[in-house]
Amino acid sequence: MQLSATQRMAMACARRPWRTAGAWAVVVLAALAAVTLLLGSALTPEGRITSEPDSIKGLNLLDERFPERDAASDFVVVVADSGNVADPQTREVVASLRDEIAAAEAVRTVGDPYAADAVGLVSPQGDAVLIPLVIDSSDEAEAAATDPLAGIAVVIDAVEATDERPEVSAYITGNWTVNNDFIEVSQRDLERGELQFGLPAALIVLLLVFGAVVAASVPLLTALVSIVVALGLASLIGQAFELSFFIVNMVVAMGLALGIDYSLFVVSRYREERYAGLTKHEAIAVSGATASKAVLFSGSAFVVALLGMLLVPDTVLRSLATGAVLVGVVTVASALTLLPALVSLLGDHIERLRIPLLPRQHGGESRFWTRAVRIVTRRPAWTAGATIAALVALTLPVLGLQTGSAGLTSLPGDMAARQGFAALETYFPAGARSNPAVVVVDADASSPAVRSAAQSLGDEVDGDSSFGASTVSTAPSGDLTLVEIALTGDGSGSEASAAIVRLREDYVPTAFDGVDAAVYVTGATAFDLDYTTLIDRWLPIVIAFVLTLSFLLLLIIFRSVVLPLKAVALNLLSVGAAYGLMVLVFQEGIGADLLGLQQIDRVEPWVPVFLFSVLFALSMDYHMFLLTRIRERYLATGDTVDAVAHGVGATGRIITGAALIIVVVFLGFATGDLVGFQQMGFGVGVALLIDATVIRTVLVPSSMVLLGSWNWYLPGWLEWLPELHIEGGAEGEAEHDLVGSQVADRS
Repeated sequence: MQLSATQRMAMACARRPWRTAGAWAVVVLAALAAVTLLLGSALTPEGRITSEPDSIKGLNLLDERFPERDAASDFVVVVADSGNVADPQTREVVASLRDEIAAAEAVRTVGDPYAADAVGLVSPQGDAVLIPLVIDSSDEAEAAATDPLAGIAVVIDAVEATDERPEVSAYITGNWTVNNDFIEVSQRDLERGELQFGLPAALIVLLLVFGAVVAASVPLLTALVSIVVALGLASLIGQAFELSFFIVNMVVAMGLALGIDYSLFVVSRYREERYAGLTKHEAIAVSGATASKAVLFSGSAFVVALLGMLLVPDTVLRSLATGAVLVGVVTVASALTLLPALVSLLGDHIERLRIPLLPRQHGGESRFWTRAVRIVTRRPAWTAGATIAALVALTLPVLGLQTGSAGLTSLPGDMAARQGFAALETYFPAGARSNPAVVVVDADASSPAVRSAAQSLGDEVDGDSSFGASTVSTAPSGDLTLVEIALTGDGSGSEASAAIVRLREDYVPTAFDGVDAAVYVTGATAFDLDYTTLIDRWLPIVIAFVLTLSFLLLLIIFRSVVLPLKAVALNLLSVGAAYGLMVLVFQEGIGADLLGLQQIDRVEPWVPVFLFSVLFALSMDYHMFLLTRIRERYLATGDTVDAVAHGVGATGRIITGAALIIVVVFLGFATGDLVGFQQMGFGVGVALLIDATVIRTVLVPSSMVLLGSWNWYLPGWLEWLPELHIEGGAEGEAEHDLVGSQVADRS
C-alpha cells in the first residue's frame, strides 16, 4: 500500500525525533539572530499606498518642485498659566524649550513665536504661543541617516518636562507626535492584550481541552517556534520590501492561533488512536495519514484566503498578509515535522501532570456534540431556515457601514497628541494646523488667471466653518502654486473628510473654472479620504478573488461542486453577521459601554478587508477539518446522517476549543486602546464564535442531511480531478484497518 506524503513525513520524523528537533533548534536560533539583528531595520511605522490618487499626485509634485518647502509637521503649544506670554519669565521658558527641541534628531527648524515676522503664533488673548516644528520626512531622514521617531520622542519628553513647571503648561501635537503615540499604544496593546491576556487565556483553554499540562504545552511550544521563525523570515524579507511594524502583531496573533489549532488537531487524533489500542508509532502513522493531511490542506486554504490582501495597493495590508502567510506556512511545516518528533519523544508522558477534577480526554465522539447534532438532524429544514434567518438579520446593519479613519481623537486621553490637539483647538481655534488641506496647482504661477483663481479659492472657503486661514505660496521654479487651508477640526475626523469632498467637488472647480491648470488636493486628510475610497473599491475585488480561489481549492480537495458552494455560502453568513454586529456596537454604540469599547461614527477602512480575509481563512480552516472527518466516515459507511453525526461528535470539542483559543487571542486586541484593534478583535472573536457553534453545529449538519448524496455531486466532465483522500479517505481507512488488524492479532 502506498503511503501519503504526510504519513511518510510523520513516520520519518517520529523515528528520528532528536535529529528533527535539532534541525528545528538550528532554524529557531538562526531566526532569533535575524530578529535581533535585522527586524528593527526591516519595519517602518508608516503606511503607503502604491497607486496614485490625487493626494499622492499632489504630494509627488511638491516633492519634485518644492523640495525645500518648510511645512510644519508638529506644533508645540505653551500656555502662560498666570499672566501673559509676553512676560520675561514665560519668554525664558519658551527660549529654553526651543533650544532643547532644536538639538533633537531630525528636527530641521523650530519656529520663534516672538519673531518680528511671526504671524498667528500668539493666541488672540495673549495667553499662549505656538511653536511650529519642521521635522524631516521619511525620505529626508533616510538620506540624512536620522530617525524622526527618535527625535519626536526627545521633543515630547522636553515638552512634558516643561509642562511640570508651575508657571506654564506645554503641549505637543502633529504628524510625528501622532505616529509616535500610535506606535506606543499599539506596543502597549500588544503587550497587555496578547501577552498578558491572550497567551494566558489560550493556555487555560488548552488545559481545559487536553486536561494535562504536558499535552497542553506541546501546542504552545510549536506556536512559539512558528512565531519566532516567521519573524525571522519577515526580518529577511523586510530588507528588500517595505513592511509595516504591525506585521509583528499579526505574526504573534496568528502564530498563537494556528500553531495551537494545528497541534490540537494532530495531538487529539494521536491520543484518540492510542486510546483505541495502537502503539505510539502506529498512532503517529494514522494521525499522519489523517489529521496531518487535513492540516496541510487547511493551511493551504488559510494561505489562499489571505492572498487577497496582497492585491490591495497598501503596504500595511500587504504586510499583514505577508505576516499571516509566513506564519501559516511555518506552522504547517512544524505541525508536519516537529510535532510528530515531539510526540514521539514524549510518548505516554504527554498525559503527565493531569488537571484535577477534569475528565480524561481521549478523543472519539463527544456525547454532548453527538446529542446536539442528532437534535438538529431530526428537523433539518426548520433548524436551517431559522438559523439562516437569524444570521441574515444580524447581517442587515452592514448596509449602514461607514468607513474612515478614526483620527487622533480616538487615542487615549493621556496621550500627548490628543492633549496637544485639545490645546491647539482651545487657544488657536482658527490658526495654523499641522495637517492643512494643500491645493497644488500645476501651472505657470505668474499667470494672472492662476493667481486670481488661487485668491478666489481662499475667498470661497472663507465662509465654511470647517476651514481656517489660507495662505498662497509659489514654488521656486515658478511653475507650481500652493494654497494651504487650515482645517479647524480633527484632520482625521468625518467633518474634515466631508470638508475635503466639498473642496474637491465644489470650491476648487468653481475657483478654477476656465483656468488651464491641473489642480490636486493633498494633505493628510485628503490622503485618508483617498485611502478609504481605495480600500472600498478593492474590497469587492478581494472578496471575489478569495471566494473564487477558495471554491477551486475545495473543489479539488473534495471532488464535489456542492460542498465548496455551501462552504463559501456558510462562511459568508458568519462574516456578514460579524460585520453587522460590528456596525451595531461601534457605529450605533449598542453595548459598547458595557463591553468597554469605543463608539465611533466610522469603521477603520482597513478593518473590513482584513476581517473578511482572516475570518474566511480561519472559517475555512475549521470547515476543512470538520468536512474531512465527515467524508472519512461517509466513505466507510455511505450513510450521510451517520457521517455527519460522527464528524460533528468527533470534532466538536476540538473545533470549539480551537476557536475559543483564537477568540481569546483576538479579544486581547479588543481590550486595547486603539479603536482599529478593538474593531478587529471584536469582529474576529464574534465571527469565530458564530462559526464554531452555530455554523458547525446547526447549518453544516442540517444542510448536509437535506442535500444527502448531492453533497458529493461532481459533474462527469470533472471526473479527471485527482483523488486526494483528505483526512485519510480510502488510504487512511486502509492504513487504520491494517494497523487495527495487527493489534487484534497481537491480542
